[in-house]
Amino acid sequence: MFSSIGIPGLILILIIALIVFGPSKLPEIGKAVGSSLKEFKNATKDIISDDDSPNKNDDHTSTKK
Repeated sequence: MFSSIGIPGLILILIIALIVFGPSKLPEIGKAVGSSLKEFKNATKDIISDDDSPNKNDDHTSTKK
């Protein structure tokens, strides 16, 4: 995914982020990005596991009146 950026590109991105946000904001931004990625991974994992497991509410033998 990020293999085309390379090490020099990553260093350039970090330098630009340091200039734009400053050294005091970078840890906060990194923490926010990390927690967002973790939340996204957990959500996608839940969606995938929901698709793989059969639904108990889809039972065709029960009739609702």
